[in-house]
Amino acid sequence: MYSEAQILEWLEEVKDPEIPVLSLVDLGVITNIDINEHRVAVTMTPTFVGCPAIDYMKQDVIEVLNSYGIDNVDVQVNFDEPWNSNKITEKGRKALKDFGLAPPPKHNLIVDIDILDNIECPNCGSNNSVMKTPFGPTACRSIHFCNNCKETFEQFKPL
Repeated sequence: MYSEAQILEWLEEVKDPEIPVLSLVDLGVITNIDINEHRVAVTMTPTFVGCPAIDYMKQDVIEVLNSYGIDNVDVQVNFDEPWNSNKITEKGRKALKDFGLAPPPKHNLIVDIDILDNIECPNCGSNNSVMKTPFGPTACRSIHFCNNCKETFEQFKPL
């Protein structure tokens, strides 16, 4: 038999399709694991309802667990408790920054305009930045400009 901790370790192999350095575990979208004798049920809450990668992520979870000998895997998508960016682990935040994406700041579940300015630049570490547009290449990213190093960078939006 396997434990929840073991399954979470295996699921570290399942990467976000848009940010391949970030596992679904570190992104915080794996929200529950239910194990019984004959099946493993994994519940995930994607970053937003219209995420185009939901089916891809579900299939990846199944394939990874199948590769470890778990043949009966059920992946459920659940939005009962909405995902928020505070669920990203510290390891995940570091992976985002190392990838060149500014991680979202921690917040008290109230995201106002002030939290979107003066984001730490992942290139030089300066907070002397401004948001250029809340619309990045994907729905979960915004575009910022660093006034110190003069580089444009993306931020994983706080939600």
